[in-house]
Amino acid sequence: MLNTIIHGEPTARPPLVIAHGLYGSARNWGVIARRLSDQRQVVAVDMRNHAYSAWDACHDYPHLAQDIAEVIERIGGTADVLGHSMGGKAAMTLALQHGALVNKLVVADIAPVKYTHSQIQFIEAMRAVDFSRIARRSDAEQQLTEQGVEKALQSFFTQSLDIKGKRWLLNLDVLADQMPNIMGFPELDAQWQGPALFLSGAESDYVLPEHRAKIRALFPGARFAKIPGAGHWLHAEKPREFEAAVRTFLNA
Repeated sequence: MLNTIIHGEPTARPPLVIAHGLYGSARNWGVIARRLSDQRQVVAVDMRNHAYSAWDACHDYPHLAQDIAEVIERIGGTADVLGHSMGGKAAMTLALQHGALVNKLVVADIAPVKYTHSQIQFIEAMRAVDFSRIARRSDAEQQLTEQGVEKALQSFFTQSLDIKGKRWLLNLDVLADQMPNIMGFPELDAQWQGPALFLSGAESDYVLPEHRAKIRALFPGARFAKIPGAGHWLHAEKPREFEAAVRTFLNA
């Protein structure tokens, strides 16, 4: 089901599977994945309805978790798992529903709760892009500027741009339809007892103090850390600090 980008060779340490967030791709994680692959194999996935993975009408967390489970079973049956935002919710669901597959869990700037701030405005901005006026990525970024998309997110979104094919490598229609599932989190009567790091941007409002009780109820082994000066896109804003925190936790 999922397209993967593999960095490094298998080692004595468990492989690390990286699940990106909404509108992302495995390619977004290239630098961090390559750096972490000096000690372990790293497998970055394209989530369903993103980049080069299959498109499907259903986009909820049990299905996203099952997709990652199939990847882990293919690469040996157990792995450390790192997920950001949507990928973090998928990783949490994976641990709760397929716990034997997960060795350690890193959840980047997301909580197992329902959010109210929809990301639909970015779908509308991408839908508004006129491909007849695009010869290079900067042309699309200019149009996204006109749609009010900030510079950092323009660069992020246009990594999913197929200029030659004049299309987005994102299933925008399904992602729009499934936005309530993406913003939500499934009600699961389960716990995962393994070591879990909830790593947040200090300037982000995605993981709030009131979320900690819910996190600890589902993940009794949860630890919390914040990266100073980082917002929701903490791995892009502070890549070295993010990499160091993940490496320290995985090697502990």
